[in-house]
Amino acid sequence: MDDALKRLLEAEAKAEAIIENAAQERDRVINEALATAREAEAHFEATRDNLRTPFLKEAEARAVQAVGELTRKYEERQRALRDLATRHEEEAVGAAMGLLLDSKL
Repeated sequence: MDDALKRLLEAEAKAEAIIENAAQERDRVINEALATAREAEAHFEATRDNLRTPFLKEAEARAVQAVGELTRKYEERQRALRDLATRHEEEAVGAAMGLLLDSKL
């Protein structure tokens, strides 16, 4: 019986050693994963501006294009309104002259 008890105690000691080794291995793997994640995050932070730059340039180019388009449309509208105002002024002057000349007769 002593032999069986000794084997059980030895088996228990081996099991505890295996469990301890597994726990240490788990901690090592977790720490490696955390270190890798931190490195990846640091790399991302370092290259974030490089990733953004093309998108910001494209957005700026589109904004410049939109402003140019709006400016062109605004200038066209201004010209059309000036032409319309000139035409209405000429019509109003003509109508006023017509009224003045008709009233004198």
